[in-house]
Amino acid sequence: MGDRAAGGQRVCIVRTGSANVASVEAALRRLGLEPVVTESAGAVIRAERVVLPGVGSFGAAMRRLDALGLAEPLRARVDADRPTLCVCLGMQILFEASAESPEARGLGVVPGRAERFREAAGLRVPQMGWNDVVPDAGGAGVPAGVAYFANSYRVTAAPEGWCCGWSEHGERFLASIEKRSARGSIVACQFHPELSGAFGSEILSRWRDASAGGAGGG
Repeated sequence: MGDRAAGGQRVCIVRTGSANVASVEAALRRLGLEPVVTESAGAVIRAERVVLPGVGSFGAAMRRLDALGLAEPLRARVDADRPTLCVCLGMQILFEASAESPEARGLGVVPGRAERFREAAGLRVPQMGWNDVVPDAGGAGVPAGVAYFANSYRVTAAPEGWCCGWSEHGERFLASIEKRSARGSIVACQFHPELSGAFGSEILSRWRDASAGGAGGG
């Protein structure tokens, strides 16, 4: 299912090797999109819309993206403001590094590093469950709501040039980052919109609609 045309309502989901792809596919289909799971660098380059999901290890996911030649096309998409949605580990991969895998380099298109939650009395790590998302003023892709999280690592500093959403789990951390341009919308969520009910569907709908004018094909 890798190289079919990605025009119209088609959206390419990158197979990172460590993601709940089926739930992402189902959520996109409910919105009238046509998901295509791919490991093809060419498909990522040509696609109108791309989703980068992920769960599991930062290092393992980056090794797979590098081995498949997908890291550079993903960097180029984000640098060019082309419609891209990143979920959970997919958001952390946008940053430079993670304490989970100190030897691995992230895509580095967003400055910052993911660190493990500071374990304290009564604080569960990993965070697994529902938590508030509070966006900064000016955000269009991620409204205020309650989302489903499953993460042990997080980023705490707001990257310059991105509109941020926030949550708290023992400390304040980035729940989302987004950037919108004439080419479409880039949204990255530390939580799982595909598992977050009506709130998650609203985020996916906003990303779909903001990305409707993006150029693509293939």
